[in-house]
Amino acid sequence: MNKNSNTYIIIYTVVMVVLVAVLLSVTALSLQPLQKENELGAKKTAILEAMGAQEADYASVVKAYAVDAEGNTIEGVTADDALQMLFGLKGAFDAGTYPVFENVENGYVVVPLTGKGLWDDIWGYIALDKDKNTIKGIVLDHAGETPGLGAEIKTDKFEGSFVGKTIYEGSDLVSIEIVKGGAPEGAPHAIDALSGATKTVQGVQAMLKTCLSYYDAFFKSKVAPAEEVETECNTENTESNE
Repeated sequence: MNKNSNTYIIIYTVVMVVLVAVLLSVTALSLQPLQKENELGAKKTAILEAMGAQEADYASVVKAYAVDAEGNTIEGVTADDALQMLFGLKGAFDAGTYPVFENVENGYVVVPLTGKGLWDDIWGYIALDKDKNTIKGIVLDHAGETPGLGAEIKTDKFEGSFVGKTIYEGSDLVSIEIVKGGAPEGAPHAIDALSGATKTVQGVQAMLKTCLSYYDAFFKSKVAPAEEVETECNTENTESNE
């Protein structure tokens, strides 16, 4: 065949395109397990970071499981199953399965978050103290928020402003309000917004309220009512006096 003919050039081009496409597909498929393993490692690291246990061994410290809308542990869901839910978190939430990551040493629990920012997905992990009310840490990330503005949600300064805040007012889940212009001093459920990132922080606020609401029954099931605690304390004091 004449190598200078149009037919030869077209055939050659088609063959090269097909070969390159096949090679790229094979390479992508072969790297998928490694990529997923790296993503899984990043998720484990984020969970530990939210707990304030960055140096700990995930397998030794974290107990993973899933609960339903009533706060009951779902039988048959393994620790690995709970981790795998993070790769399709919205689907897991829609199905009524809510993964939980518990620190077996101090009782902190981490629950995952997923939502929408200004431009794309936002997500994170929030750790609550054993009272299931006080925030011990939070890790946030995004797919494409504006550098210097919305992207600041993943900075230590913004994440640190959540620590010590509470998500309940009595028995009502109020979550956290992110206040444009600054939260009132000492406000237990509010933090300062980021300047110039209104839509992104609104997305974070909505994400927190929505995702935490899925775990409301679970949080309440793990904390004894104040009246019960007070009664127990009074009983102990009475017995001590006797």
